[in-house]
Amino acid sequence: MQPPLDHRQIVTAGASRVERPTSGKTALLSTQRQARRLLVVLSVAVLAGSLSGCVGGTPSVNQPGSTGPGVAAPEASGPAAADSEAGPGTPGPQASGPLADTSAGTPNASAEAAATETVRQTVTDALGRLAAGTPKPATAQVSEALTGAGIAAGVLEVSQSRTPTGLEADAIEAAVLQGGDCVIGQVRDGAVAVTVLPVLASGKCFVGT
Repeated sequence: MQPPLDHRQIVTAGASRVERPTSGKTALLSTQRQARRLLVVLSVAVLAGSLSGCVGGTPSVNQPGSTGPGVAAPEASGPAAADSEAGPGTPGPQASGPLADTSAGTPNASAEAAATETVRQTVTDALGRLAAGTPKPATAQVSEALTGAGIAAGVLEVSQSRTPTGLEADAIEAAVLQGGDCVIGQVRDGAVAVTVLPVLASGKCFVGT
């Protein structure tokens, strides 16, 4: 009895016996190869998709009204936002224009400066006339010259023209108290110098008596 076609054997001279693959096995091998190729293609596609999502993925877009974790709420703008940022304890803008009184004390300061300048000029003129005739005047002469020029004796201080040992002082000074200023004039060898200094904490212009 002749064997079926699928189980035929080919025998050649001088060669070993080789069994021909059957058509069923060939089909099975072809199906397995196609399945493996499809599996490799799918694996490559999944890997490429994962890499593109990590490196060059499109950033997620927040949906309107979404305020979940990690989603910043829209910032307010306009006057309401400015008020909320300032807070209850933050002072508001300073007023300007007619309502803002920025010139408080200016008239008094100007008047005091003008009075100080008047006294300075009076002291300069009086001591200049005295030094022109007496280059080294005595204490009494300086007092008379200044009171004669209109300086009140109560606001006038004059240094001693002689030291406690009886020597003649190198210079003599006079000070006139004017408000918060001291107008101080000095006569040294016929030269007159006048300056304005702040009053001392004692309320006087000279230290001591």
